[in-house]
Amino acid sequence: MPDAAARREGAVPGNAAGREADARTAARAAVEEQSLLSQTPVDPDSTTAYGDHPDQLIDFYAPRSSRSPVPGAPVPLVVILHGGAWRAPYDRRHITPFAAFLAHRGFAVANVEYRRGPATPDPEGETAPVAGRWPDTFDDVAAALDALPGLVARELPQADVRRTVLTGHSAGGHLALWAAARHVLPADAPWRTDRPAPLRGVVALAPIADFAVAEKLDVCGGAAVQLLGGAEEFAVRRPYADPALLLPTGIATTVVQGRADVDVPQAVAEAYTEAAAKAGELVGLTLLEDVGHFPLIDPTADACAVVAEEIAQLAW
Repeated sequence: MPDAAARREGAVPGNAAGREADARTAARAAVEEQSLLSQTPVDPDSTTAYGDHPDQLIDFYAPRSSRSPVPGAPVPLVVILHGGAWRAPYDRRHITPFAAFLAHRGFAVANVEYRRGPATPDPEGETAPVAGRWPDTFDDVAAALDALPGLVARELPQADVRRTVLTGHSAGGHLALWAAARHVLPADAPWRTDRPAPLRGVVALAPIADFAVAEKLDVCGGAAVQLLGGAEEFAVRRPYADPALLLPTGIATTVVQGRADVDVPQAVAEAYTEAAAKAGELVGLTLLEDVGHFPLIDPTADACAVVAEEIAQLAW
């Protein structure tokens, strides 16, 4: 969840009309962000740990309705990975209204927490949140996904793990795409699996899905570079972390992107889908007009209903 100073679209208008349009776009983005962050967090039905670190937790939400014609039949499981530029100030609480929204749509929901970047002093002595921890952030996502089937059996008996859809927003969208690609990681990657994850699909919401483009556009204040440990490690670690380099996955994937997103611009999503096409894989791209970064996970926004339907198309 970057602040306004970290937002860039890669273009600087040079006339008054352009600056005015930019101001309107920034104002709308601020309103959308406030709409999401002002909502009251929704407590889960249960929370359980998948490791010993305080951040290694998963919240579970039982379905509040059912779309199945068979009463009492198991329902699909949606696994959520939250965004926030992999930075410590932004945890899973901001996405709990979205988790509850999906539960009311008839899904069983698992909302995953993971280790984000610590706050460290910058050269001026101020405290600056760093994006992610290498390799801890990836360790946690892999461990959470590996532990989920057993935890779901205990915490969400209503869920049908054979119909699991993985979703994530922004940095969480990156992690969702990455988690679905573990079987195509380099052979020496500690997170590599010997077969594809048993997923119905992935719905990535404004994901930081192509690190080269994200780095070029300084998305979220250079978060992708920070996640990989800095500029000196960026090229070395990209093959282990960049979804655009981990294709094809063979797993049904849809990207949902707001055209008015100033946090993770449309160009990032398009670069990922183009990389998929070059790798011989069709990735769906749903572009929403006049939608920014946050409405995708804001239950009060129309865009959130579109997201729920994209998930349903894969899950049911």
